[in-house]
Amino acid sequence: MKLVTVMQDGKPALGVKTEAGIIDIAAALAVQPAGGQVPQDVMAVIEGGSEAVAALQAYVDGLPAGDAAYVLDEEAVEWGPCVTRPNKIICVGLNYRKHAEETNAPIPEYPILFNKFNNTLTGHKKDIAVPKVTEKLDYEAELVIVIGKRAKYVPQEQALDHVFGYAAVNDLSARDLQLRTQQWLLGKTCDDFSPLGPYLVTADEVGNPNDLVIKSIVNGEVRQNSNTADMIFKCDEIVSYISQHMTLAPGDIILTGTPEGVVMGYPPEKQVYVKPGDVVTIEIEKLGSLTNRFVEEA
Repeated sequence: MKLVTVMQDGKPALGVKTEAGIIDIAAALAVQPAGGQVPQDVMAVIEGGSEAVAALQAYVDGLPAGDAAYVLDEEAVEWGPCVTRPNKIICVGLNYRKHAEETNAPIPEYPILFNKFNNTLTGHKKDIAVPKVTEKLDYEAELVIVIGKRAKYVPQEQALDHVFGYAAVNDLSARDLQLRTQQWLLGKTCDDFSPLGPYLVTADEVGNPNDLVIKSIVNGEVRQNSNTADMIFKCDEIVSYISQHMTLAPGDIILTGTPEGVVMGYPPEKQVYVKPGDVVTIEIEKLGSLTNRFVEEA
């Protein structure tokens, strides 16, 4: 199942992507009522797990075929982040072998963890302002793990059982701010620095998360073109490792690192950072394409 967030009067609403379009669940329920088992919020679906997904799928499958007011055109909707209220946003740095090599960084012995905040979340097709405080805004295509079950001291072989699904993100990074001190947080947490989506795809549809083509495309030019197989620490390792140190809760998201091809990895004379007017698309196999246009900050 592919879950989406559509914005309705400034508030997030749950949608489900189908061949006909996006089903606005609240609008559908107003026309075709159901029992109280159909969730109307993406966080409720995540927290409800397989039972909530099954109830939602059964409801969508039972809707009448044909045009309806609750079937939305993807090109016309206002998108929100596909996970709206994560308790934790955890990021893994330098987690692709070739990316570590292009930045002349040693291969990490343990996952390098840092965090972002909810102010960084935005959606597909949303304009993103380039902050006035940076001259080196970089793109980073990343696979996101969305936790579906409470996880604490989870062994690696059971780690993916605690994953609800996956999504794409652009882990935007202001390199001049990021490298100003030894702590990366400042360069990672400006407003709208984590566009997330367009879809939250359930784990059963994704299959093996460690074998997905991942790309970034800037103004039509492919800049990153890799595979999640190049991760140093795989998805099950990441979930297990983090769970040894903190409790992961349903709805927590983990950004798993970016492959080679970021601006910072280019020779200095070839570094052209993101600027107003640029359009960046993140593509991950099975997860869709996430596109944002960059504008001048007001």
